[in-house]
Amino acid sequence: QVQLVESGGGLVQPGGSLRLSCTPSRNIHNVVMMSWYRQAPGKERRLVASVTRNGKEDYASAVKGRFTISRDNKGAVYLQMNNLKVADTAVYICNMNSFRLAGAVDYWGNGTLVTVRS
Repeated sequence: QVQLVESGGGLVQPGGSLRLSCTPSRNIHNVVMMSWYRQAPGKERRLVASVTRNGKEDYASAVKGRFTISRDNKGAVYLQMNNLKVADTAVYICNMNSFRLAGAVDYWGNGTLVTVRS
């Protein structure tokens, strides 16, 4: 069973930066999209950013211009978060979507906590 392992979360002051990483425990074939979601306490999980296999990026309006999603050729995905705000406090969860003939498969990490406070 493939696991996605996130790292890079922590406590940061408003205006600060963090870089999250997500690495699969072994290679996942045919990944068509990599995404970061976040879930704040008592709230639903929401999509933060995604990048397709072709490199097309998409961002939630709340983070556009502050967050950047990227990937490397080893199957990892990253989220650079700048100018962090208290409202960005959440558990950040990595997702990788793999295309299969029998149907798409979603892989999820357990999440990494980002806390923004002064």
